[in-house]
Amino acid sequence: MNDKMKLVKELTDASGVPGFEHEIRAIIRKHMEGLACIEEDRLGSIICKKEGPADGPKIMLSGHMDEIGFMVKHITDKGFIKFQTLGGWWEQVMLAQRVTIKTRKGDVQGIIGSIPPHILDAETRNKVVKKSAMFIDVGAKDKEEAEKVFGIRPGDPIIPVSEFTVMSNPDLWMAKAFDDRLGCTMFMEVIKELQNVDHPNTVYGVGSVQEEVGLRGAKTSVHKICPDVGFALEVGVAGDMPGTESLEAYEKLGEGPVILVYDASMIPNRGLRDFVIDVAEELDIPYQLDSMAGGGTDAGAIHVFHEGVPSLVIAVPTRYIHSHAGIINCNDYDNAIKLLTEVIKRLDSETVASFTL
Repeated sequence: MNDKMKLVKELTDASGVPGFEHEIRAIIRKHMEGLACIEEDRLGSIICKKEGPADGPKIMLSGHMDEIGFMVKHITDKGFIKFQTLGGWWEQVMLAQRVTIKTRKGDVQGIIGSIPPHILDAETRNKVVKKSAMFIDVGAKDKEEAEKVFGIRPGDPIIPVSEFTVMSNPDLWMAKAFDDRLGCTMFMEVIKELQNVDHPNTVYGVGSVQEEVGLRGAKTSVHKICPDVGFALEVGVAGDMPGTESLEAYEKLGEGPVILVYDASMIPNRGLRDFVIDVAEELDIPYQLDSMAGGGTDAGAIHVFHEGVPSLVIAVPTRYIHSHAGIINCNDYDNAIKLLTEVIKRLDSETVASFTL
């Protein structure tokens, strides 16, 4: 396992749902100390500043630290956990999945419970179970045991369980939280690549908080940085599996990182978009173009800051996002890092000024 893979494993195995990103922040700080000047904003986003010329443009690379998960809402008299979703979940991927509840007394393992189909009538079996009807079984005999022995209380974060795994095809990696620990590792790897390299700008790698519940960390960290250019480093929606042919999901694993030409939160800056495409073609870095009608990214908050910030999303195509486990091709990830690094080497003041003409 090489260092790049180890970093992805460390960050995806760690826990960090919206509002509880402290484990991820500590890992980023550990790896970035000595490579960048590290600050935090008052909402909890971590900012890793890689110095360049004092008069050069400021480039913001934002990857959000949070993953989709849950929060304890209520404990029933019989010791079952009712929960609040954090981020977008689709009911059909939730039932019978393992979770970890982070409590003041330690981790508590549980499973999102489901009623066996054997005791349901035919009509009920064919209906999708709503989130509001689901519960988590932690093996408690009653509410008192769940609270006093296990230490569970409302507000505790709940994290999906899915360990980082290299698949039989070694280019394919499976894990939870690729959305968006990949974005965090991407800016970390770019800053590493820029050590002892002249670049005509100052780079700010940001691990933002609470993206999945409203792009909140990007809204605060962009005020602290005041960037001239912004990139959201993300995952894309891969469509190379059965049943997606008519769903307008065009990304494929192994065909390069994605340059997003549209999402529900931003139409990207045309000049910046074309510049990145030109760099990719100059260096024969494979890339894909895609749009996303639903959902948004940190760039949605960055690009409307102050007088406007030319912004773009660069993503790694990922299967099964917003579920317990996704799959990526590590070559797409490597090429995304290569493309970002080469783009930053070329983002001088004159080039950045051309994006607003």
